[in-house]
Amino acid sequence: MNEFKMENLDITIAIPTYNGATRLPKILDRLLTQTGVENLNWEIVIVDNNSSDNTFEIIQNYQKLYNGNCHLRYFFEREQGAAFARLQAVREARGELIAFLDDDNLPAPDWLAEAYTFGLQYPQAGVWSGQIHGEFEVKPPENFEKIQAFLAIREHGSNPHLFDAENLRLPPGAALVVRKQAWCENVPERPILSGKLPGILVQGEDYEPLLHIHYAGWQIWYNPTMHTYHQIPHWRFERDYLLNLARGCGLCIFQLRLINTKNWQKPIIFIKTVLGNLRRVLQYLIQYKGQLKSNLIILFEIEFYLASMMSPFYYFKCNMRKVFKNKVAI
Repeated sequence: MNEFKMENLDITIAIPTYNGATRLPKILDRLLTQTGVENLNWEIVIVDNNSSDNTFEIIQNYQKLYNGNCHLRYFFEREQGAAFARLQAVREARGELIAFLDDDNLPAPDWLAEAYTFGLQYPQAGVWSGQIHGEFEVKPPENFEKIQAFLAIREHGSNPHLFDAENLRLPPGAALVVRKQAWCENVPERPILSGKLPGILVQGEDYEPLLHIHYAGWQIWYNPTMHTYHQIPHWRFERDYLLNLARGCGLCIFQLRLINTKNWQKPIIFIKTVLGNLRRVLQYLIQYKGQLKSNLIILFEIEFYLASMMSPFYYFKCNMRKVFKNKVAI
């Protein structure tokens, strides 16, 4: 399957997928019709993250369609979690740039060309991301725009600008371009945060590698000329899903803030994380007292702030479990 050995490609498109047999054809069809790529040497790397459907057969069929300047390659990653799938993609990528797409992201026809051009224009950029628009199966709830970033929808205007990494204002892991050098030199081989798994709420796997790259001195940019469309099925607006998402995004906050943190700073971050989010929770409870049962967006925000407040305690609890397991193993 992986006999293609050409090195030093211009760009690799990396697509982690889990049970994506019904979604992959849409994105692979879009990539077949990319414009402005005639002079690019590029490839597509599919990382199957332990799927139980017929993803492998789908990729086999599409490999016959890709030739010339682009090859489609398939890899299997048994350890589940988006972070592990992305690490596998980086290891296998032969492009100097790696453009990540999730299997439910549909790129605009010029997405790849715009991604590559931006990298030439901004050599100091280690990471860049563009506009991600929602393609909704059903109408979103009222005031959805307040939380749309949690569903990887980002529309930040028409001017390029730096992301505020210090305050965890970062792009999602989907529709993201990374310099392979920046990743390989700075991102640990073993992630702390693995991504969504059965029974595991904590997220943050998108931000963890970006923070390592940022603290190494690379810039993280917003490129408004890159457009992708995130397919949002109806069940992502259900109450249980949204509240679980809010909780998972909040519980990782303290761990993310500890990246590149000195020991003497940790107590300060602990206090700021707990008290800052406690203030936000109390403010919401007072301000929206009459809407707590009916307004899903407000409930989402409260759940996120509450989980963020609890994230230091969750972190210490997980560490205590690891210590206990190690003692038992000894």
